[in-house]
Amino acid sequence: MELKITNEESELFFYNALCNGADYITCHGIELDFDNEEYKKAKKSLQDKVFKEKVVPKEMFVLTGTEPSICIEDILMEILRTGGKLKMIDHEGEGEFNREITLKDVHEKVPTVPIKFLTQMATQNDDADTADVILQIVFFNEIVFG
Repeated sequence: MELKITNEESELFFYNALCNGADYITCHGIELDFDNEEYKKAKKSLQDKVFKEKVVPKEMFVLTGTEPSICIEDILMEILRTGGKLKMIDHEGEGEFNREITLKDVHEKVPTVPIKFLTQMATQNDDADTADVILQIVFFNEIVFG
């Protein structure tokens, strides 16, 4: 059986995994990180799109009043969309699991996540464990921790 996931769907799965598991993944002694300058650039880019151009990415569905609310996960996705990288920093394994990813990694690796976890995410039966698996597959190509 072949599972077809579009780039847009891959981004949505990854975005949800960031929302549900970016803090949880720290229990493995690793931490999600990014370049501060890329963060500032992405935040400005996203603010311009959302508040000036009125272009709201599909995953930004949380509204406060009449304006969308921008959260850190939105900015992390914008880092990737503007050509930046997200990093995983290994604090306990002496750098063994340091990794960097781009948007291309999200597009290529999310479809390789075991279908059980993609189904959980797609049917909104996901939790931090589901998110953890998706993040690990994207960053490490396999489930390394647990």
